Amino acid sequence: MSNLIVVNNPRDWPLDIPGVSVVLARAYLTDPAYGSDRTARVFNLCKSYRYQALGYYVSLLAEARGHKPLPRANTIEDLQSQNMVRLLAEGLDDLIQKSLAPIKSDTFEIDIYFGSSTASRHNPLSRQLFNLLQAPLLRAEFERRGHHWRIRNVRPIAASDIPPQHQEFAVRATTEYFMGRRRRTQKRAAPRYSLAILHDPGNPEPASNAKALQKFEKAAQALGMHVEFITKADYGRLAEFDALFIRDTTFVNHYTYRFSRRAAAEGLVVIDDPESILKCNNKVYLAEILARHRIPAPKTLLVHRDNVNLIIPTLALPCVLKQPDSSFSLGVVKVESEQELPAKVNGLLDKSELIVAQEYLPTEFDWRVGILDRRPLFVAKYYMAPGHWQIIRHGPDWAEGKHDFVEGKTEALSVGEAPDRVVKMALRAARLIGDGFYGVDIKQAGKRLYVIEINDNPNVDAGNEDSVLKNALYREVMGVFLKRIEERKRGAAR
Repeated sequence: MSNLIVVNNPRDWPLDIPGVSVVLARAYLTDPAYGSDRTARVFNLCKSYRYQALGYYVSLLAEARGHKPLPRANTIEDLQSQNMVRLLAEGLDDLIQKSLAPIKSDTFEIDIYFGSSTASRHNPLSRQLFNLLQAPLLRAEFERRGHHWRIRNVRPIAASDIPPQHQEFAVRATTEYFMGRRRRTQKRAAPRYSLAILHDPGNPEPASNAKALQKFEKAAQALGMHVEFITKADYGRLAEFDALFIRDTTFVNHYTYRFSRRAAAEGLVVIDDPESILKCNNKVYLAEILARHRIPAPKTLLVHRDNVNLIIPTLALPCVLKQPDSSFSLGVVKVESEQELPAKVNGLLDKSELIVAQEYLPTEFDWRVGILDRRPLFVAKYYMAPGHWQIIRHGPDWAEGKHDFVEGKTEALSVGEAPDRVVKMALRAARLIGDGFYGVDIKQAGKRLYVIEINDNPNVDAGNEDSVLKNALYREVMGVFLKRIEERKRGAAR
């Protein structure tokens, strides 16, 4: 892959980096040789990004050529809206306060060169802004109101905007950035495709345990794919990969969703896709779509503050209350008496305008059917935690960070061993969401089946869900990635 730094005046960038060329903007726009290079990556450092200026057209044509420019044309537009900038950076508040705490004035400015600042204490903040906004050169302005710092403005700057005293540092930061990219590229030069697996090493309940992650890596390598495990700090590197596999707990208002959206926008194959995360993470949506398509589910009531009085007449007691975005048995409570109902309902309604109330169906286990690419992949029985009504029983101090929990056993079955009607109901439910990777939970009460949830990002743990298929399970998942990457490449070639 060739890297092109596109500028108005190449003399401003005296770089000598293998695999990096400094190119005149007009040459990039008009020379057919650049249009025919399908592997180039463009770093746009033109003087102006205003609408229809040379810099604007460099990013626009680079996208048309498949060159994945920094900044992208939509990033240029986003940075015109400071509301958008503040939205993108809202997750950085703690880092901003920490980085700017020693500053005495009420305003401050940081120039960011490929994620680096001339003041090393601001490098963590600089890297995060670069990762979020994906422009090579940025100027971030901050203001203090009372004791709280906030972003006032962030904008891309051109090579000509670099202060003279920063010129040498900017060239050095650019060199270090590209040399780091080159080392990473060399490591994975042999495989045809590269897969990023997003995980959180500190998650007490990950979607896959460490041994399962190793098995995914080996399965991908056997199919000719390079695997790199990434964390939320690697947001800016997504364009380096062909696919993204999310193995961290997903939420909509969360970095996992932002990674999914960014990967999809960059043209990566991504599991789970942002639409699946959006739909599966909201139990209000799931209750509505299951009812609309007449898929059996527990008797359900969407609860708001004006219909709390309908819970007991509709569902009786005990019943179950769920936050719309609950997962891993968190945000789900059982109500056994009329006296405890108001406090538990209000506690959940303080977080969401709507919650889900369902009839309580006691069972020894839940069916879990894993579905990928509209096909059943595995079936398991998830048993309730000993002495508890849920699969996971969290300790009393979970919310305070003491992550102790007890989990019921998992019993894997082959798809052929499972009741056919369980598998068919799971497939029918999963098709309502898409063709991603889903775990459909079904309760069996007597002869009746009820879909409880459709989960994106289902668990695959070594020793649990893979107990029947063993390594073949991991090969199946990686095979879907390979198939989709090749289909996407063929489509792009056409």
